[in-house]
Amino acid sequence: MEHIVIIGNGISGVTAARHIRKLSDKKITIVSAETDYFFSRTALMYVYMGHMKFEHTQPYENWFWKKNNIDLKKGFVTRIKSETKEVLFDNNESLSYDKLIIATGSKPNKFGWPGQDLDGVMGMYHKQDLEKLEKYAPNNTECKRAVIVGGGLIGIELAEMLHSRNIPVTFLVREDSFWNGVLPAGESSMINRHIRNHHIDLRLGVNLKEILADDTGKVKSIVIQETGEVIDCDVVGLTAGVSPNINFLKDSGIDLGRGVKVNRFLETNIPDIFAIGDCAEQHEAIGNRRPIEAVWYTGRMMGETLAQTICGNRIEYKPGHWFNSAKFLDIEYQTYGWVFARPKEYEKQFHWIHNDDTKCVTVSYHKETNEFLGINTFGIRMRHEVFDQWLSEKKDVDYVIKHLIKANFDPEFYTKYEADILRAYQKSQLQNA
Repeated sequence: MEHIVIIGNGISGVTAARHIRKLSDKKITIVSAETDYFFSRTALMYVYMGHMKFEHTQPYENWFWKKNNIDLKKGFVTRIKSETKEVLFDNNESLSYDKLIIATGSKPNKFGWPGQDLDGVMGMYHKQDLEKLEKYAPNNTECKRAVIVGGGLIGIELAEMLHSRNIPVTFLVREDSFWNGVLPAGESSMINRHIRNHHIDLRLGVNLKEILADDTGKVKSIVIQETGEVIDCDVVGLTAGVSPNINFLKDSGIDLGRGVKVNRFLETNIPDIFAIGDCAEQHEAIGNRRPIEAVWYTGRMMGETLAQTICGNRIEYKPGHWFNSAKFLDIEYQTYGWVFARPKEYEKQFHWIHNDDTKCVTVSYHKETNEFLGINTFGIRMRHEVFDQWLSEKKDVDYVIKHLIKANFDPEFYTKYEADILRAYQKSQLQNA
């Protein structure tokens, strides 16, 4: 019986296993050093905030795996021997495979800061990070202040988590406006104000110089590069992005870039070895997407796609139109299609912001053809399938703005803003005529 070994029990690896099982009776083993069972990584923050317990983050009961004949192995992989089709572990055990799926995800970036490995320094990606946070920041008595380094989505999640326990937070962001490499200026500015309105000490345009230790090897303070200012703290969250978790593959013969290089079928350069999820890197990016996509839903889609190939129906990975969602404290964010932080030469953007400074919309369109290219929404929930259809049908921007109400996902009695948005759009068109 063909043996499929999957390294990593995140969303991509587990999805691949589930779909291979639906399609076949192949032997499947999932290997992980992080946890015994699959859990929803995006739900970790809600455990710390008290909204759920860790077991609530596990979508499947513990009996699910045995019932579905999926073997789970707890172990840390140190090497792949492709010539003998073996996976080697740190305890000198080995596991043979017929086909191997690498789904090892990401690890938090560290840039060689002095003190980056002290007690009280952590990322916010693994279950072990949650355990460290509970140990070093259980309340505002044990933790007088936390410093977060890096202004991405994980950083804002960690800020919200700490804020929920009334722990003062200083937020160091290298850019001169929050997430301005992704968000257009109007949106980024609104998020700056929103963070500060929550009494979070947001420092823009600054870098971490070093993390200082007390006599016991625990964090006591950080130093800012530009000013030399010392900020006392008990916890440092390193959230300056993530990188593919591929160090163990260095001598494997597998083609590596920043991640594991794969083609459109998620195949590596070595027969019978595949890579999916955050650790996979496309040789050539798909459309405007990045070669590496550390996004939950693309990991799931890769798992589903590869299961088909493994089971004899070889199909390409085609993720479709870009979309994503996140939360900036209590503002929900969604994006569909492409809205660039700095508009491309062919792109024009219409921006609307509500006077309460917590809701805004940016619509991107082609300035020559008026084709709708994408939308960002903050504080107004919109329907994915509607925008997916409009993008596929290449609707013009006038149509999209006039029919925005069709995409609104908010409940019946929520205030609607589409009429205001349409008036503002029509006014902007007249001014630009």
